[in-house]
Amino acid sequence: MNWFTFSLPDFSYAFLSVLLEGVPFILFGTLLSGLIDQFLPARVMTGLLPKNPFLGVCAAAGLGLVFPMCECGIVPVIRRLIAKGLPISNAVAYMLAAPIVNPITALSTYAAFRGQGAAEFTALRLGLGFLVSVVVGLAVQNLSIGSVIKKDVLESIVLSGVESGGSAPLRRRWIAAMESGVRDFLVVMVYFILGVAVASLFGTAVNREILVPLSSNNWMAVPSMMGLAAILALCSSSDAFIAASFVAFPAVAKLAFLVFGPMMDLKLFFIYNAVFTRRFVAGLAIGLFVLIGLLCLRLSVIGL
Repeated sequence: MNWFTFSLPDFSYAFLSVLLEGVPFILFGTLLSGLIDQFLPARVMTGLLPKNPFLGVCAAAGLGLVFPMCECGIVPVIRRLIAKGLPISNAVAYMLAAPIVNPITALSTYAAFRGQGAAEFTALRLGLGFLVSVVVGLAVQNLSIGSVIKKDVLESIVLSGVESGGSAPLRRRWIAAMESGVRDFLVVMVYFILGVAVASLFGTAVNREILVPLSSNNWMAVPSMMGLAAILALCSSSDAFIAASFVAFPAVAKLAFLVFGPMMDLKLFFIYNAVFTRRFVAGLAIGLFVLIGLLCLRLSVIGL
């Protein structure tokens, strides 16, 4: 069996598929970030969430139900919300939860798993996504902002907080919002294209047949499916249909696939590096892999 086979047509198709799927969401997210930069009053975010740190993180993790966002476009939005006063812990919780804990993902998951306990599985996906996001958000509370946000990004956030909004004419603020959005779009796209290229290479060159022998054991199936989710770099609104097709794998492995992928895949690893420090992104990737893996294995013990 050939484990690795490179095909330029397959690579090109996979690359363009993910690229074209993600670009509209990135464009929407960056344009929204520009509007937030110019029109959201400074510090207003701190007034929208509970003052209690724990309740604030929980509320932020549930914001996706009201403001759903795809994982591709959420990073520039998070950057602007932090500049407007949203605590880092709340921002990270929203960033991780929004692609999963939202109505669109819930509907697609339910549709994909019809006949396979769709209601229970959908509730487990959203519940586990919420729980993991809260845990990570609470952990981030203990970190300094300098250890989470890149220095140059932090400086630009401080500068934008001083310059944005204010009493400038409405027309000028619209222009500034678009200029800000375009800058964010160009920065994120560099990392996005690199991540998509890596994901497409692995997704088309690695033979999926090597995963089949791993499906009979939860301790092997769960990390295998999480690794596959990272490689395939699917959108959270459609990944459930791919997960449901892996009929040989146990439910907990599919659940791990659907929770880990929208929080940390190859394209997101590169996109996160546009805002967060390398050490934080690496720690986040390892922490999410371990936490989600252990929680899913725990669910397998109690009978999922």
